Parts: sequence; structure tokens; C-alpha cells
Amino acid sequence: MKYSKDIVSIQQISKTFGKQQVLKDISLDIHEGEIFGLLGPSGAGKTTLVKQLVGLDLPTSGENFLFQEKMPSLKLIERVGYMAQSDALYGELSAKENLQFFAALYGLKGKKQQQRMTEVMEVVQLTNHMNKLVSNYSGGMKRRLSLAISLLHEPDILILDEPTVGIDPVLRKSIWEAFYDLKKKGTTIIVTTHVMDEAEKCDRLGLMRDGRLIAIGTPKELKDKTNTATIEEAFLVYGGA
Repeated sequence: MKYSKDIVSIQQISKTFGKQQVLKDISLDIHEGEIFGLLGPSGAGKTTLVKQLVGLDLPTSGENFLFQEKMPSLKLIERVGYMAQSDALYGELSAKENLQFFAALYGLKGKKQQQRMTEVMEVVQLTNHMNKLVSNYSGGMKRRLSLAISLLHEPDILILDEPTVGIDPVLRKSIWEAFYDLKKKGTTIIVTTHVMDEAEKCDRLGLMRDGRLIAIGTPKELKDKTNTATIEEAFLVYGGA
């Protein structure tokens, strides 16, 4: 698989909260048009790392670059879609009103706004729940709406922090099909996960443990190097379990 250029460059990133070091000297390049997975248990540092990529957090040392520009950068915000682990939705508004609010933030207006709202709700299969109050949504529906919002402005980079937690397997499959469609259009997707079968769906993986990046490669490379049959087994080998 040939990639044109690195769209994300993480250079010797460390992060300390008080006396706790949560990221330890991480360097990583992510290519344009790939699905890159950050795999690791809770507390591995995945969320801290992706928050830095969208400018919501700053490294203690090191630098992050998106599109060859140092983060945080306000002018890059419109090129990035971000779905946080906790849903940033307005419960007292309907799904449609939430979509309109975020679409306006991204500068989407009129027919284009309507078109994108319709398209993203189809992707997450919530079209019939457009006018329902978000406070009446289930946890899984809120995750799906958050995903829809992150897709609204057709970002060049999509950063998704555990996007399919609480979503049933059938819908999870269709959401991954949507990711592949976006990839075909050239979108770069960064996904954090601790679900092993999702890790297998990524083009490349960064395995994280205790704030360190312990291995990078395609799922096949990681399994071949460790002589294992699954990513889970490979992770245990790299992690020294």
C-alpha cells in the first residue's frame, strides 16, 4: 500500500500530570489516507495522545504536527473531525438541533448543511430519530450521534476515541464499512480502541502500554514478528506478559 505523505507527525512526546508520567517519549508518523489504530488497555495514554492531536491538550515536551503545521493551530480545526470518549451533546436539544449547532460552528449553511446532516445520520442509522431529544437517546445512540457530528464537515483527518463502545456488533460492522468508504475518499482515520477485532481492521497499529509505544506495524507484521495468530497474543508478547 503506497501513501503519498505523512499527515501526522508525533515527535518525542512526553506528558506529565503532577508526578505521574502518562506519555513517555512517543514518536510516530501517520500516513495520509490510512486507518491507524492506537491499541491498548485503559490508562495506556491513548486519549491523552489524541487530545493533543486536536489541540485540546499540550505535551510537557516534544511536538505534534498535522499537515506539517505545529499543533495546536486554530486554522487547522476545520480540517479535523474529533469524537471524544465522552459525548459532548446537548441533551435538552433534539438530534437535529445538535447537528445544526455543530454544522454552524463548521460554517455549513443552507442546502449544504441539510445535505450533510441527512448523509451523516444515514451513516450511523439514526435518520428516524432526527427529531428526538438527545436526553431520550440510549448510550449507544449518543455515541452514534457524536460520530455523525464529527463527520459533518468532511474533515481530512478523523480522530475517534473509542467510537464503537456501547454499539451493537451489527451496527459496528456498518460503521467500519463507512470508515472504509471515507478512507477511499482520502480521509485519514485515527481510532483508539481496546477491542482486538477492531484492531485487525486497521491498516497499521500502534500498541500502547503504560504511556509507551511498544510496537508499530500492520496487524500482519505484528503477528508475524511475534509468531502469533492474533493481535491479542502479539500485544502480550510485546508487552512482556
